[in-house]
Amino acid sequence: MTAELVRGQNHPLNQTRLEIRVSAGAPVVAGATLSDDEGRVHGRDWVAHPGAPALPGLEVPRQAAADHRLAVDLDAVPEAAHRVSVLLALPAGPGDPDRFGAVAAPFVAVTGLDGSEVASYTITDLDAESAVVALELYRRHGAWKVRAVGQGYAGGLGALLTDQGLPDARALAGEIGEAVARGLARTVASPPPRTAASGASAMVDATGAASHAASPGTHPPDGSPRSSRPQSPAEPQSSPAPRPEHEPQPARPSGETGSVNYTHPGRQAPAPPVPAPTAAPAEPGQPAVPVAGDATGWSMDERLYNQVWGMFEDLARCVAAYRSAVDFADSRMEQELDRALSDPRSRIGGQGDAAREAARAKHGQLVDRAREVLDRDLAQLAAESTVVEPALPPAYAGWDNPVWHAYRSPMEIPMALRLGDLQLPESRSVGLRIPMLVRLPLERGMWIDSGRSGSDALTESDELRRRALRSAVELAARLLAVYPAGEFAVHVIDPAGSAAGALAPLVRAGVLAAPPAAGVAGVSDVLARLTQRVDLVHMAVHGGAADALPPDLDTAEQLLIVNDFPHGFDDRAVTRLRYLADEGPAVGVHLLMVADREDAAEYGPVLDPLWRALLRLTPVPDDHLADPWVGHAWTYEPPQVPPGSRILEQVLEEVARARREQGI
Repeated sequence: MTAELVRGQNHPLNQTRLEIRVSAGAPVVAGATLSDDEGRVHGRDWVAHPGAPALPGLEVPRQAAADHRLAVDLDAVPEAAHRVSVLLALPAGPGDPDRFGAVAAPFVAVTGLDGSEVASYTITDLDAESAVVALELYRRHGAWKVRAVGQGYAGGLGALLTDQGLPDARALAGEIGEAVARGLARTVASPPPRTAASGASAMVDATGAASHAASPGTHPPDGSPRSSRPQSPAEPQSSPAPRPEHEPQPARPSGETGSVNYTHPGRQAPAPPVPAPTAAPAEPGQPAVPVAGDATGWSMDERLYNQVWGMFEDLARCVAAYRSAVDFADSRMEQELDRALSDPRSRIGGQGDAAREAARAKHGQLVDRAREVLDRDLAQLAAESTVVEPALPPAYAGWDNPVWHAYRSPMEIPMALRLGDLQLPESRSVGLRIPMLVRLPLERGMWIDSGRSGSDALTESDELRRRALRSAVELAARLLAVYPAGEFAVHVIDPAGSAAGALAPLVRAGVLAAPPAAGVAGVSDVLARLTQRVDLVHMAVHGGAADALPPDLDTAEQLLIVNDFPHGFDDRAVTRLRYLADEGPAVGVHLLMVADREDAAEYGPVLDPLWRALLRLTPVPDDHLADPWVGHAWTYEPPQVPPGSRILEQVLEEVARARREQGI
């Protein structure tokens, strides 16, 4: 659980490899100092700054930006250093703000390497200060803690470093300013933010959106300017909605006083230390030529992730604007007709007919104009999609993407996973679909609904079940493929053995942790083992004794596929399943249920919390997902292996080969 600190408050750290993420309302310089137990900095080699960004256990960005990530390895910090202070300062460039009181309050978050937020702090009550000690990590009795500091200095970096006892502090502050100026001179200018006319307003995260419909309590999606991690376009929010943090607030573009820019922060924030490719210039009056990775981020994967986010939000915005314009046109026509025909003398004859024709003509003009804007925005997004889709890495790519043919087992866990595509009725005319991405590690289980819905009323029940099982197998294969070998395990509960055909690709490849469990005894055994694992890891984490776990405990992420629920489940098994759904994701145990909710109706409302805890997916296209900002009903389309393709088998063969090399 994230600790939201106030000035002076501290919080223990249970890990030593961390990231410190900074988000500010304007470009800032981020640095760090090492100091002794009295808070004194011994020399220049104890200061990490853009001109000298790396120290033992520390690495800071090389230039000013509105968003930063600082890498910290507390185990590598010298023994003589007892504190790590994180510093923020405003650059002294022309046109830059000269005090923190003129910009939005900076936000600082301490996160694990997996993106999980440990503690956060919003630095409020700053005014004339141009430099601030945001927070400090300090060593006390052999353990590390984080403290929110928020100490500002009107004299800038020179005054801050002088206060920390650094000799020749003013000279070093001047050198840092010169290094920042050189970095700005090398920076490639980012493309201007899209305006409402060009279709760049921010909407929701497909994921957060998606999960909102399935679970009304879902938070808004990730990716807010101050979130601990950028949130994805299409990630149906996981657990009580992963949307850490808070919704992005509308911000006025610089130089504008009228319109409000709602663009997703990943598409409008200043460029990160690694410049992203920018859109190719276009002819005057023509939209820019889209470029894959044209968003902020520290790697191409993160830039593509943020770009997909932005595409989702742009589509939501332009469709919302179009629907609003049509509603306005309808309302205006009704009002004009009411006014024109309120006089009984004008209800008959040529005068009444003329009024009706004039009202309909104005209505048609408004709708046509709105449609022109929508078509333009859709065409631009479709062009961007044709560029982005082929550039996606395997974790974000559809099964028909050629990138899977060159698949090799990865060395690192990706940021997100594609669960399918999202579409709105208006976007079907150009075939525009937005990848639905969910952040990894999973924060919420999933439920593939094998029951009937309005969109598949003509599909036979048995066919829906077959499709649901196939979707579960493809999703499990994708999860196995995007995790490094040995870091993800899949278990299957198939009480009646009815899923043998669909599970064949996983069984033949030998990538399951154990053969599918059948019968009441098999169900009980698997649930008991996974429940015990959750209990042990929870106790170890809460007790600060992660190294005390049994040596034979599998620390890999676990996925449990449950078929034909509630067949083969007694009351005790149902209780364990609910426990895994609630407590499992926090310690790496996830559910993937293939079930028809109606089949479990005999349990009554007792299982309602279980269904709400899971993200509902469907084996056929269905419009059950809704975003929490605009309220669109998004059509979810499950990922499908192309007919006749052996790509799934090839990917599983590579997963099996990598596992054998690891001795698994």
